[in-house]
Amino acid sequence: MNRTVMCSNLGIEKCSLRSHTCGELCWSHVDEEVTLCGWVQYLRQDLFVILRDFSGLVQILIPQDESKSELKNAFLGLTVESVIMVKGRVRRRPEGQENKKMSTGEIEVCAESMEVLNTCRKLPFEIKEFVKKSEVLRMQYRYLDLRSPRMQYNLRLRSQMVMKMREFLCNLHGFVDVETPTLFKRTPGGAKEFVVPTGDPGKFYSLPQSPQQFKQLLMVAGIDRYFQLARCYRDEGSKPDRQPEFTQVDIEISFVDQAGVMSLIEGLIHYSWPEDKGQMNVPFPSMTYEEAMRDYGVDKPDTRFGMKLVDVITAFQGTQIEFIKDALLKPGGCIQAICVPEGTVRTESVDSDSNVPTVYRLLSDTAKQQLLQMAQANAGDLIFITAGPLENVRPLLGKLRLQCAELLECYGVPVRDPSVFHFLWVVDFPLFLPKEDDPEMLESAHHPFTAPVPEDAHLLYTQPHKVRGQHYDLVLNGCEIGGGSIRIHNASQQLYILDTILKEDPSLLSHLLEALDSGAPPHGGIALGESVHEVLKRQQSK
Repeated sequence: MNRTVMCSNLGIEKCSLRSHTCGELCWSHVDEEVTLCGWVQYLRQDLFVILRDFSGLVQILIPQDESKSELKNAFLGLTVESVIMVKGRVRRRPEGQENKKMSTGEIEVCAESMEVLNTCRKLPFEIKEFVKKSEVLRMQYRYLDLRSPRMQYNLRLRSQMVMKMREFLCNLHGFVDVETPTLFKRTPGGAKEFVVPTGDPGKFYSLPQSPQQFKQLLMVAGIDRYFQLARCYRDEGSKPDRQPEFTQVDIEISFVDQAGVMSLIEGLIHYSWPEDKGQMNVPFPSMTYEEAMRDYGVDKPDTRFGMKLVDVITAFQGTQIEFIKDALLKPGGCIQAICVPEGTVRTESVDSDSNVPTVYRLLSDTAKQQLLQMAQANAGDLIFITAGPLENVRPLLGKLRLQCAELLECYGVPVRDPSVFHFLWVVDFPLFLPKEDDPEMLESAHHPFTAPVPEDAHLLYTQPHKVRGQHYDLVLNGCEIGGGSIRIHNASQQLYILDTILKEDPSLLSHLLEALDSGAPPHGGIALGESVHEVLKRQQSK
């Protein structure tokens, strides 16, 4: 992939030591005098220096004339990653010496003078893509790691997407960029918060998990359309998909419904989508939370491949297999399976009876045929069967499905196309879930400010565990890249949920309850996280 970042030199000569950037030079600059600044990437055969800056690479021709021996010796005395300024004239490379792997491969710069701006010590690793570095070493010398073309590309890709998002929201749709405080008080629900001590004994601030309450208050204030690049903090440990601090594109809109928010976000992503990532189709497909769990075993399914979960209980009717009989006797007991195409590619032979899985050998011929038909299995496929409570079986098979895809890809079987981007809305989440430590108690599935689906609102007072929320997640290739909801704008409903259902102290949110009781408009929003950029980076690294 060509990661060269093109830029105009408009005005550069007025604010920089250089007249051009390395990566922008091409045949149209032939015979021009240029001044370049950058890092020494390579020294080649005492004839060339490859100079690098953020925009790319360019070849500098070292003069070989006796009259310029001093300049030649200065070049030969350079160390890799030294910082230099070169003045010279652009010329076409001799025929047959072009380098199609370089964006500047048609030209080279004949050096006329060179100044060493700074030398470089021996570095702990080379700034080259093919040189493998441990993650620990990269983090220790992050300033060196960021010099690499891949990291330069990633940072500039993110910057370009953010710029386009600002343009779409502010210039085209009338949003207001508002900064909200990063020192707040502790609030109920959500992740664990970071505590910030103050000079007053016993008093402290909390860093906000998100600007959720602030942006709702802005809607009460009549701002109508708000957004910001919000810094968020969550004290829940560092995982690949969870960081203690992160940035999200935070959005809130007044007088909107769920379809309106989803339509806006589709337009936003379409507008800011990098051109080199291919065409994107809108609107995005959607599925309910129940459909996602039923077919994929997760609430953020990767729909680039199949291996859907299948209910195979019919094939086991009247079975005498003990673990399956026991599983079906439990509440919510079920039998489900996934079929892994070509799953036996790297397994041991199952030709002999001794190697045939026990469950399969215990089935009747009719049951075997039923199982194969239900799983839509072909020769060479592998079927995984799980029995137990539904709430355990689905997530287990969901994880197994992803692990099988990863394992097959390790063996060279194509499963997930890295060049394809599958966007998906997941809707109709449960509003409440049983607490892990006390299943008799309920907690918010997302946060306590999500409004119920109107058709389920009456169930709040009788069967709250059956209420669906107006929450929506945006998923890309199995990664949640955004989530939002329509908010509760009625103070009495919000109080009932906090006090009666969640058993939270409503006084901690008295400021929000007062605001909702002060003429709050219907409103909703969403936050888009760093995940979309992470997915793009993974695709670029393939």
